[in-house]
Amino acid sequence: MRGLGTGPASGRRTPPAWSPDRRTRLCPARATAPSPPPREAAISAPTPATWAYAENFVVEDDVLARARARADELGCVPVMPGVGATLRVLAASAAARSVVEIGTGTGVSGVYLLRGMPEDGVLTTIDVEVENQRAAREAFAEAGIRPNRTRVIPGRALEVLPRLTDAAYDLVFLDADKIEYDAYLDQALRLLRPGGLLAVDNALWHDRVADPAQRDATTTAVRELGKRVRDDARLIPAMLPCGDGLLLAVTR
Repeated sequence: MRGLGTGPASGRRTPPAWSPDRRTRLCPARATAPSPPPREAAISAPTPATWAYAENFVVEDDVLARARARADELGCVPVMPGVGATLRVLAASAAARSVVEIGTGTGVSGVYLLRGMPEDGVLTTIDVEVENQRAAREAFAEAGIRPNRTRVIPGRALEVLPRLTDAAYDLVFLDADKIEYDAYLDQALRLLRPGGLLAVDNALWHDRVADPAQRDATTTAVRELGKRVRDDARLIPAMLPCGDGLLLAVTR
């Protein structure tokens, strides 16, 4: 058998190559095919059953069920259960003692927020519809929320918000007139303390925001708000697909 020396006439065997730890034998250099690129993880949209399971993972109690029934009667649309559960977690994780809610509705989102806030936390909630706020007060009472934990202010948000104190709030939640979202954001950024949390409901607006062909005024306003939040260097953003889309951002 021919040796493994430097030439046919060498007659000497070259000792096998080993790694420095003497445990792994090294193969002679040879041309090898390039490694295939790493495979990207497959992305699949949740099925309706999976989405429904996630959306209703946290079961709502009778207080919230009655608040939703009042919303149906008054013709307002509350946050979906997945959004509500997320708001409660966010309020709890931030230990949010001062929260502003734009769009009281019948108190569904307010109950979720208050249940996540510390016992001394105060929710300031604004709505132009007095009937909605009357229903919200009923929901807060049924939930055992002390009256001094809520400030329920009637009126247009853009007239009320300028009266609130700068950098005094831990969390601001937007769920009102979508056309005015951009102006609400200006106020929210003023109100939030450093490290404060912004949450915006309906950020995917009935699956229309992701479709560039949808250019109606409401869809465009919601889409532009998302871009503005995403591109603002003062904010750390994320988009969650719960409910009708929940846009989040933390102020730097």
